[in-house]
Amino acid sequence: MKFQTLLALGACAALSNAQAGDEDLAEEVESVVLGGASSASSVASAATEAVKISRPSFTPTTLKAPFLEQFTNDWDSRWRVSHAKKEKTEEEWQYVGTWNVEEPTELKGIDGDKGLVLKDKAAHHAISAKFNKPIDTKGKTLVVQYETKFQGGLECGGAYMKLLQENAALKTDEFSNASPYIIMFGPDKCGSTNKVHFIFRHKNPKTGEYEEKHLKSAPMARIGRTTSLYTLIVKPDQTFQIKIDGEPIRNGSLLEEFTPAVNPEKEIEDPDDKKPEDWVDEAKITDPESKKPEDWDEDAPYEIVDEEATKPADWLDEEPTMIPDPEAQKPEDWDDEEDGDWQAPMVPNPKCEEAAGCGPWEKPMKPNPAYKGKWTAPLIDNPLYKGIWKPKKIANPGYFEDKTPGNFEPIGAIGFELWTMQNDILFDNIYIGHSIEDAEKLQKETFDVKTKIEKQEEEASKPPEPERPKSPMDLKFMDDPVHYIKEKSELFFTIAKNDPIAAVRFVPEIAGALGVALVSILVLFFGLIGGSGAAPSKEQVKAKATEAKAKAAEAKDKVAESVASGAETAQEEVKKRTTRSSAAQS
Repeated sequence: MKFQTLLALGACAALSNAQAGDEDLAEEVESVVLGGASSASSVASAATEAVKISRPSFTPTTLKAPFLEQFTNDWDSRWRVSHAKKEKTEEEWQYVGTWNVEEPTELKGIDGDKGLVLKDKAAHHAISAKFNKPIDTKGKTLVVQYETKFQGGLECGGAYMKLLQENAALKTDEFSNASPYIIMFGPDKCGSTNKVHFIFRHKNPKTGEYEEKHLKSAPMARIGRTTSLYTLIVKPDQTFQIKIDGEPIRNGSLLEEFTPAVNPEKEIEDPDDKKPEDWVDEAKITDPESKKPEDWDEDAPYEIVDEEATKPADWLDEEPTMIPDPEAQKPEDWDDEEDGDWQAPMVPNPKCEEAAGCGPWEKPMKPNPAYKGKWTAPLIDNPLYKGIWKPKKIANPGYFEDKTPGNFEPIGAIGFELWTMQNDILFDNIYIGHSIEDAEKLQKETFDVKTKIEKQEEEASKPPEPERPKSPMDLKFMDDPVHYIKEKSELFFTIAKNDPIAAVRFVPEIAGALGVALVSILVLFFGLIGGSGAAPSKEQVKAKATEAKAKAAEAKDKVAESVASGAETAQEEVKKRTTRSSAAQS
């Protein structure tokens, strides 16, 4: 390979001397090569230069709401970490997970913008904040919005919030899974389960008992490195909307999209009703008047011997189907006295694979045309059939109709009660209020700004994609002359080993360079032989120089044309071959 490369470079050097007659052209080529390398180096340097991203500084919003949290320096005056024990479980777990308010460690976004961060893996965390006064939703729109960021990813865990029911016993430092809540909303993922929860607890007006209502067909959460924004809107007309990153993804009615349904059925099946003993459930019965035909032979076999079959001519009766493996060798550590006589393992007889078969031949079996199987009487409609029995319907004693389930009971606090296998989950910019417009303004001030920066940071931090190696057919001389000559030379000599004509056709630029080099060497050789006579006159030297210069210029043009069109010529040839191949296949 080195010889091929050196030969190609030598040919080009000889060509340069023949074309120019002095060192000017060599210096020009050297300048082009070095200039190309310098250009490539500068491009690579520009590609690896760190992207400068402008980050604004955090400024608290001026918006007001019943509860709006941006985790400013006084956050700990509102939030309380719970150290209660988890109740109503097989084992009692204490909330030992730690929390901190800090700037993001991944994709920073806005300078000075802090959030509440869940810090421990595989631990139970609980934290809550009580509202200055309870939030009443009766006849009002409820808007719940917050940001979450999975800085370490999320394989199994939740990032949902709970809006806690206002009551006299509400103590945030004792917040646990048993604390009564009104709404649970937010992302949850573990394994193949991936959803955005929307659950609300509804009070039965008759019994006073609470029941969880779960959204059917919950949307999928968006799990990524950048911040996500989750928004829940519940309107006075009892409709709801869920948005992720400001994009609506789920709409519906509180009265229709939840299970169990808010309102029970007006009628229910009578639990005391019993099926009559004479009730006939069978729709079909066997025909009692049907009889087995006299010619029905239940004993006829399913298959019989094919008496018309004949043994194939190439059947090998004397050959066994299995033979000792002729290539097997007795292991070196085999001891005949302890292990017994060694026998080669059996393998299929290769002769049997080439023939129709081996060993004693027997006539094959074929389906029995007289086979009918076990006779059974056909089925007919049951004249006594009464249909499928169902208990009768009675008025539901527990029926009620709540037309406004969105009039939730007063909400007194917000809490995060979570268990997760990943840490560094960040929460920020929590809005709980009644204004859709204000929630959207907060989104524009915070989420829209930071996610734009985060995406720039994420893109800048990606490792550069490896450049796909170019085929020798795609190379261009001016991009990298040395690499071009090396690759083209290797391609030329590889093809020439099998088909010299094809090598000339596919890589004409190398063939042309070698041809010009050969001509130059011959001219030089014969010039030396001819130089053994009398010394030429000054006029003859001048004429020869002019003639050599003209020939060199002509050769230079031909080689340049060959270099420029070589790849196109080869690609056209490949296209022709592909077309012929496609035509032959069709």
